[in-house]
Amino acid sequence: MHDINFIRNNPDNFDKFLKLRFLKPHSKKILDLDKSKRVILTSSQDLRSQRKNISSQFASSQDSEKLKLQEEVHLIKEQIDSLEKKLFIIDEEIHLILSSLPNLPDPEVPVGKDEDSNKLIKTIGEIPSFDFNPLAHYDLGENLQMMDFDQAAKVSGSRFVYLKNDFARLERSIANFMLDKHTTDFGYTEVNPPNLVKDAAAFGTGQLPKFSDDLFKTNSDHWLIPTAEVPLTNLHLETITNEKKLPARYTAWTSCYRLEAGSAGRDTRGMIRQHQFSKVELVSLVKPEESNDELERMLNCATSILNDLKLSYRVMLLSSGDMGFSAKKTYDIEVWLPSESKYREISSCSNCGDFQARRMNAKYKSTDGNVYLHTLNGSGLAVGRTLIAIVENYQNKDGSITVPDVLVPYMGGKKTICLK
Repeated sequence: MHDINFIRNNPDNFDKFLKLRFLKPHSKKILDLDKSKRVILTSSQDLRSQRKNISSQFASSQDSEKLKLQEEVHLIKEQIDSLEKKLFIIDEEIHLILSSLPNLPDPEVPVGKDEDSNKLIKTIGEIPSFDFNPLAHYDLGENLQMMDFDQAAKVSGSRFVYLKNDFARLERSIANFMLDKHTTDFGYTEVNPPNLVKDAAAFGTGQLPKFSDDLFKTNSDHWLIPTAEVPLTNLHLETITNEKKLPARYTAWTSCYRLEAGSAGRDTRGMIRQHQFSKVELVSLVKPEESNDELERMLNCATSILNDLKLSYRVMLLSSGDMGFSAKKTYDIEVWLPSESKYREISSCSNCGDFQARRMNAKYKSTDGNVYLHTLNGSGLAVGRTLIAIVENYQNKDGSITVPDVLVPYMGGKKTICLK
């Protein structure tokens, strides 16, 4: 949500930043509505003062005059009621506009409409070479009888999978390794959050109202979470946090659910783009002056997982047109997939500034009064895509999979996954 005071004081800047998002100017319409609202508020206050003045005359008035005064009070009340209805309509319109506009990009963000304008920050690790043609994760998984897409399609439809045996254990091992590292090494608090949220929570993090078509909704008016960012960030919904408890850092391993409404025909094979997938999420809530450093810290926490797994990856700074709705600055982490001979996204780490906090009314108590928090979120990492990367990068000529050293203890000492 945008700060109306910023728009009042910086209308040209507001429109300039919207232009970087390839959106038309909105400040004039917003400020025209805001002006109408303030005129109505002034008129309403004047009428209330008149009513109060007339009411004070009742005690000293003759009976013959009281009837006339009552009529005047009644007319003023009708005028006030009419103004309040107009005020409600204007407030709703302002709220609709402000809530539908994305966050304004940070000055460091490259300008561009799509991923072609993203900026490469760094590339880490060597791309593996094979003396055979590497297979895709779905071929490896099906050959090992540990991935079953056909039966999942019968049971749930497309974009679902059964993971079995050592692949199921591998997914659990990856998640446990990530959680242990983020909690022990980086001080995140582990949370097991709800997987169903109400409208207010989905609105707070920016999924509603604009992206309702991407979400699964139940018949009880709950939404299945598209990421643990939603319940974790909303731990501070409608709260005022003690300054001493900041920064607040949370991590969770959850299933995530997305309709993938706009991805017809994309990544239809395998686990890249599923309706249900698991992810270890990182969320931070910090003071405004700390959010830029916190984004760099979060990025390092996420990439440390890939460093330990010895997987090649690169970090991209997303362009203004490729960023998510709530983000002001986003780094994408992309891992190398041999079957595609290219890097694929495995995490996004974003600084949302006070954009989400305004939608959630999440503040902290400082010496200067109550201040909106800055929120950040990132995958630390997407567990399913990490499994894909491990399976493809650690595959052997005989179709077996070597278990990365850091995961061997989580796999009960098993060093190789092979057909039993």
